[in-house]
This record gives sequence, C-alpha cells and structure tokens, in this order.
Amino acid sequence: MTTIVNTKIGMSRDVPRIWLEGYKLVRAGLKIGSKYGLIKGDADSEHLEFKEVDADFTGPTFSVSKRERNGITTPLIEIRTNLLKTVFKNIERVKVAIRLGRILVTSNYIETRIRERITRLMTKLRNKEKLGILSLFHGGGVIDKALHSGLRRVGLDSFVQVGVEMDSDYLDSSLRNNPEIWTGDSIAICSDIRDVNFGRNAPQADICIAGIPCTSSSKAGRAKNKNKIIEEHETAGTLFMDFLEAVKATNPAIIELENVVEYSNSAGMAVIRSVLSSLGYVLYEGVLTGSDFGALEDRRRMVVIAITRGLDIEFDFSKLRSVKQKEEMLSDVLENIPLDSELWKPFEYLAKKEIRDKAAGKNFARQLLTGKEPTCGTIGRGYSRCRSTEPFILHPTNPQLSRLLTPNEHARVKGVPLEVINGLSNTTANEVLGQSGIFPKFVSVNTHLGVLLCSLVDVEAQPEAYDGIVIPFRIRKEDAVSEFTAISNVDPKALKANPELQAMLF
Repeated sequence: MTTIVNTKIGMSRDVPRIWLEGYKLVRAGLKIGSKYGLIKGDADSEHLEFKEVDADFTGPTFSVSKRERNGITTPLIEIRTNLLKTVFKNIERVKVAIRLGRILVTSNYIETRIRERITRLMTKLRNKEKLGILSLFHGGGVIDKALHSGLRRVGLDSFVQVGVEMDSDYLDSSLRNNPEIWTGDSIAICSDIRDVNFGRNAPQADICIAGIPCTSSSKAGRAKNKNKIIEEHETAGTLFMDFLEAVKATNPAIIELENVVEYSNSAGMAVIRSVLSSLGYVLYEGVLTGSDFGALEDRRRMVVIAITRGLDIEFDFSKLRSVKQKEEMLSDVLENIPLDSELWKPFEYLAKKEIRDKAAGKNFARQLLTGKEPTCGTIGRGYSRCRSTEPFILHPTNPQLSRLLTPNEHARVKGVPLEVINGLSNTTANEVLGQSGIFPKFVSVNTHLGVLLCSLVDVEAQPEAYDGIVIPFRIRKEDAVSEFTAISNVDPKALKANPELQAMLF
C-alpha cells in the first residue's frame, strides 16, 4: 500500500531533516535495517526521491532503524540533508509518499499553492501586467473602483477578472458605470454565490475583495432577525463558507475583507481567520472610520487584509493616509432643494415611533440634521425606506418637515464618484451606496497596498492624476513603507514650488 505523510521540515544540529516513524511505514514497505539512497534531487529539482539500495550504493544513504513502544517495534527513518533547504527553499511543509521501496518528497499542497500565487503575482508585477481581481458580493462595484483607483495612484493596473453579484440591477450598473475595471477578459457572474461552482479550473486571481453581506451581523440586522448567532441567518449566515471556497479555488495572493465591526467577533470570522491562516495567509485587521478618510459619513467598518506568507511585506494600518480633504460640514454637499419641494415631509409616524422607543427604553433616536454638522451617521442599504435612525435633513424654516438625502448627496457623504449611480432609480442608488464602503478609505487602503507591491520589485511608481493632482515618489525596497498624502484642491504647480508642503508629503 501507499503511505502519505504531510509533515514539517525540522532542524537537527543546524541541518534540515524529515523524521518519519510508526506502523504506517511497515505497511508502506519500509524494513528495519534497510538503507535508502538519494536517486533524484538537486538545486534545480522540485522534489527528492529515494529508493532502497544495497551495500554497493555510493551516494548518501539513510538507514531505517527501529523504535519500541508498549511492546510494539516499528521502523523510523531520519532524512537529514541540506538538500531539503536547497530544493524546498522558503517551504515549511512537505508531502512524503512511501511505496514499495521508494520515498518521494514533494512540496505540501498548501506550500505548492503558496508558491504558485507568489510566482504569479511577482511575474505580473515585473512585467507590469494587470492584476486580476476576484470580486465577491460585487454590488455596484464601489469598493472595486476604489481598489482600481488606489493601485493606479502608484502606477499599477487591475481589472475584475471574476465578479459575482446576485442582483442584476447592481451588476448591470457596475458594468455600465465602471468601464475602467472591466475588460474583454472579465467574467461577470449574475448569481447567488451559493450556486457558483468555482471548481478546479477557476481563473487564478491576484487579489480577492469581498464585503460579505452584513444582513445577519449588523445591529439593525440582529435586532430585526432575532437570531441567537449571526450564522443562523437564513441567507447571509453561512456566506463566509462560500467566500472561503472561492479563495481556495482561485488562490489569490492578497485578500481584502470589509464588514461591520460586530462581524469581527462572529463565529464566521473566527473560521475565516483559522482557514486563511492554514492556507498560508497572514492577517492584518483594523477598524477604520469614514470621517478619518475625508468622508462626511461617520461609518466604522472592520477591514481585514490577508497577505500570503512568502511575500516580504507587512500591511500597517497606521501608515494609511487620506486621499481626500473632508468638507467642513454636511451643507457643503447638499443640493439646493426648493422649500416647497415634495421631498419635504412630516414623517409623523417616525416621530411617534421615537416616542414609543424612548418609553420602551430602546436606544433609537432620529438623526435630524441641519447641515451644519461635521459628520452624519451611517446610511444603510434600506435608506429609501425612511428608517428612523438614519440621517434626515430638517427643513430650513419648518421644523415639522424633513427629507432624506438625495442619491447624489448620499454618494457625496461617502465620497463615492457620482458616475457610479448613473441611470439608477433612487431606491437602487441608495441600495448600491448603502451597502458599499467609504470610497476614499479604500483608495487609501489600496494606495498603501500598491506601495508595498511596488517595493517587491524595486520599481519606480508612476502615479496618475487623482482629482487633478500628480504626486511623484519613488518606492525602494529598503523603504517599503514610503507613503504620501494627496490633499484635494492643491494646485500641482503650487505643490512643486512649496518645499514645506513637499516635505510634509514625502
């Protein structure tokens, strides 16, 4: 029979070794007292092969000895050679297959996948090829557009290689309004992700981005659905499993996750951490607030960046810099709505609900804003349903009237480019925006990521204009965390002539 052992390469007196023992070796044909010699394996090999040899064999050999435990004698063999370091460079785990007097040592499956993803990414970076993005729960493509924009700021290009979105209107709007992230090689999948079979032949991605739906984990979702744990939710509770299946199939080098802060303490997130770690990823987690990145919406979200082991980079949330200057107050983005517009309404039922909630001890209060506020609260997917706790603008002269933000205003408080919602109804536009991330925040995240990726190949970053600003800088291997801050409304000529501002940026 064949015995397969997945094991780690250890060290013995500063020499790499593999240690094998047990009855499983007996069934594989290893005999106590026999010798195994190396018959294949050198600096250019990807595996080592040994066979049982006789006393005339002239190469290095390894003897099968024995161990006795509880009256049972079993074979053991120690393969101790520097070739393990040469052949399996930067690889911790190997697969050992034993059968009929032969031992074959190859990279462990996970280690092979790690090497594949690193090789693919590094080849594309060196050749300046577009990076392929696996976009799960794509929505209207807001975060994908921010990812593309952030990478472009340092001269890296990307495209949606595979995009999965179950809502036809959302996917159509992204295809129509975000032409820069789609190419002729893109695969757009309009489907529930649970119905998608990625399989063995799935396109291999460089970056995976996913905002797993927070229907089951947000405060509003938990209050509405009354699930004991968020994984009980009928449609969203187990979507983390489909996300992990997609990651396994497409083998990205980098993964970006976004969700409500509460999701960080969920069982689903615990499973994600465990599985991604076992697949060879190093996770970096942070909680980012929209107003810290130039947005008016004070939206806090968990952000996770998972980078494959073997890439010589570390993601540091403290190195993020805003790419947008925040407006001073909400009124800076409000439209001039006529005082007699039908948008102004009394919303008497919301006023009554607020009274009932207070009497019941519920911590639900209306957000009635004048426009002088420096921030506003979170605006969710169901904003068009006029939910009581989301932002309303008070009528300038009649305190009994208020209105929702228009879709354009909604986009502006999130820092989302208006073209993202072109051609959408108010309801659909608010849904696309409400379930998206803060645009400039993810531009910042991916600008920093782009800086790190450039450092891997010692390239000179060639950033494009963003809001009319071009910031030149060089990324060096020895200074992988070089960063810059782009300030809106700064004239490039004025920047060039201002050494103090340059010093601040660089």
